[in-house]
Amino acid sequence: MGVSPMSGETAEPNSPPQPIASGTLIYDGDCGFCTATARWTERRLSDDYRVVPSQQADLEVLGLTQEDVARSAWWIDTDGTRWDDHRSIAKALGAMNAPWPALGRMLTFGPISPLSRWAYRLVANNRFRIRWPGTRPTCKR
Repeated sequence: MGVSPMSGETAEPNSPPQPIASGTLIYDGDCGFCTATARWTERRLSDDYRVVPSQQADLEVLGLTQEDVARSAWWIDTDGTRWDDHRSIAKALGAMNAPWPALGRMLTFGPISPLSRWAYRLVANNRFRIRWPGTRPTCKR
């Protein structure tokens, strides 16, 4: 499926064929909540980074499958390293200006990391039930 044995760990069984130009956040464009949080993220990242709905991404080049992106958001480092679940959010926060990188580090810190992963999975598994005021998904479901 393209992920390591433990979800929430880096997933790099095969590196993408070529490095990407910048860090990239891949999210579910069919999800209004995901789209809203992706837009929030995009406003806080420099132009060196990309935020792309999975429906518009070349998944094969990124080394991801439909199953991967249906399950999780992904952060792709410039060297092709892929991060899923709460670690994708932590990496995106880490690419922002202060104070967000500190929050990103906290999400993956020792005993907090399993709780962060649990919270991420709870939201991800229920994302289509979340109604976010004033937002519409990038793509229609």
